[in-house]
Amino acid sequence: MANKASLENGLRNTYLSFIANAISQEMEIDALPVSASEMAIPCLDDEGNEKFVLIKVSVPRGTRNGQGGYDPYDGYAASEAYKLEQESKVQEKAVKKAMKEAEKGKKKTKGE
Repeated sequence: MANKASLENGLRNTYLSFIANAISQEMEIDALPVSASEMAIPCLDDEGNEKFVLIKVSVPRGTRNGQGGYDPYDGYAASEAYKLEQESKVQEKAVKKAMKEAEKGKKKTKGE
């Protein structure tokens, strides 16, 4: 039986290879391996300057549980938390904008 690390490495390598092959076929450029879990993809920005997109693939184990093991990583929960965080940021931005506009309205009323 394989250990967890070798299983995770195999899974990561499978996805890295899949992504690299898809990029190579679709975009006709080679992904450049830069570490065991990352690849850089050369590209050009709107002004023609060379840039790189860095793609990292990892297989998270989860969080330590204090008993020498891990509580498994839950991608669904992480996605939901991210979604809620982004919604919260949008709401905060809207509140700040409304407060700023209200302040401008007060200043105009005082000035008249």
